[in-house]
Amino acid sequence: METQPRIQVAGENALIIYFGSVATAAVSAHVQHTAQLLRELMGPHLIDLIPSYASLLVLFDPLSCDPPQVCHWIEQALEDETSFSDSDGQLVELPVWYSAESGPDLEELAARAGLSVDDVIRLHQATDYRVYAIGFAPGFAYLGEVDERLATPRLATPRRRVPQGAVAIADRQTAVYPTASPGGWNLIGLCPTPMFDPHASPSMPVSVGDRVRFTAIDRQQFLELGGQLPGEIR
Repeated sequence: METQPRIQVAGENALIIYFGSVATAAVSAHVQHTAQLLRELMGPHLIDLIPSYASLLVLFDPLSCDPPQVCHWIEQALEDETSFSDSDGQLVELPVWYSAESGPDLEELAARAGLSVDDVIRLHQATDYRVYAIGFAPGFAYLGEVDERLATPRLATPRRRVPQGAVAIADRQTAVYPTASPGGWNLIGLCPTPMFDPHASPSMPVSVGDRVRFTAIDRQQFLELGGQLPGEIR
């Protein structure tokens, strides 16, 4: 049985729509479809829309509309019967250099799963991942879901420094670190594509609702695509 979306007050000029408690590709597509309709319905009354795993935060101009009016627009959007697909959103391909050198947890993850390293690489590339949310840091896209055989808990002790471009897995999610930072995800490779550039337009190669496909490259290709070899991964 599908969970019916519910609307809740989130501030004096904010309402949040909950689409369920579990993030799935279908729920993510519903979030994006509703966001698109609200942009059309609300026009200049809309300040911003912030999508997440299974929710959508609606920020509105309190000087030009009130919560009951915004609720009416939301209900209109939710009642829309236009079909939408969980394959909507652009498909973005991200190259990854998978190796023990670029992914210090790759071999251990494979051993824990009872797989070969080649199997891990193959399985990680075999799925088109949905961008469920962007957070933690600008450009950090939470992607799901990885094959259940690759699901791996976060590290017991986070690293003090994870390099920019590190491709990682935690539980059923995968991600690319947009900048060097502390982190507790399992590192399996490096991606040369910048995930956040404040001077570019758009500043990120992916948005919530997009799909991401990883493709394997070798060390030389990584360098040719602008990738930088990290220092010590501590």
